[in-house]
Amino acid sequence: MQRRTVLQGAFGAVVAATTGAALVGAARSSGRAEARSTLTLIAPAAPGGGWDGFAREAQQVLRSASIVNNAQVVNIPGAGGTIGLSQFVGMTGAEDTLMVTGGVMVGAIALGEGDASFEDVTPVARLADDFAALVVPADSEIQDLDGFLEVWRADPRGTSIGGGSLGSIDHLLSGRLAQLSGIDPTDLNYIAYSGGGEALNSLLSHTTTAGCSGYNEVSDQIEAGTLRALAISSEERLPGVDVPTFRELGVDVAMSNWRGFLAAPGVNEEALAEFVAIVTEMRDSAEWQETLTRNDWTDSFLTGEEFEQYIADESAVAEDIVEDLGL
Repeated sequence: MQRRTVLQGAFGAVVAATTGAALVGAARSSGRAEARSTLTLIAPAAPGGGWDGFAREAQQVLRSASIVNNAQVVNIPGAGGTIGLSQFVGMTGAEDTLMVTGGVMVGAIALGEGDASFEDVTPVARLADDFAALVVPADSEIQDLDGFLEVWRADPRGTSIGGGSLGSIDHLLSGRLAQLSGIDPTDLNYIAYSGGGEALNSLLSHTTTAGCSGYNEVSDQIEAGTLRALAISSEERLPGVDVPTFRELGVDVAMSNWRGFLAAPGVNEEALAEFVAIVTEMRDSAEWQETLTRNDWTDSFLTGEEFEQYIADESAVAEDIVEDLGL
């Protein structure tokens, strides 16, 4: 597998770490309430980002399609999802909670963030891919990718790129883009934010030169004319999205983010089967198919051993890229 395919096939109140710890205790004392009755979805990031948006879209579909009686979202932000992951590891056997996961977590673990890994939890399903867009404020002097690369090459350290957590697709894509554009990746001035709202504010205030984010997270601002999209990380142009790919513009890089769900460690086979059934019903629903279209997500459904192998492959490639880029 080529290294560039990492993460292929990274915002409602913020709940601090203490709240996450309380959640662990609540789950332990809940009598293992069945997921069909009340299902908690942990978004291991701040409100406004891709994982938060994914969790809330899933919450809406689970409710509207009557797949579960009640679904709630809890945010536990920090360190590319590994703070939430570490707390989730303590919820052994929880049958009423799923955690959102994806490429961001793969990269964060590869960077050595946190003290937990995918081996400590139970993979459930991969559901969708997202693609990252490189954007600048609409009033920026930078008009296209060539213009950005010219500015970047002239002053690598002075040209900042804001995006998601360290190890996210935003981060790894920025590093690979630097490498392929003749810029030393160690000169990359990447500023990581735990939530998309912060990243967007820093970009619009010109605190950062450019931003790298999931396209659906910035599409409203692009359509409203407050942001200008320079390129997108998909293999080919997305249907209905008038943004060129990096490859179209002469930079041979394509990366996709993926999002899915994990169960806590130690869940029994019956509980795991129920989780898989719930997310499969969600994926097959008309409401979820509309969600995919509206968010420009690509269906990439995987469960079971195939999903476990996918995580293993992605983790190995991410570790290779982190070492290669000196991150």
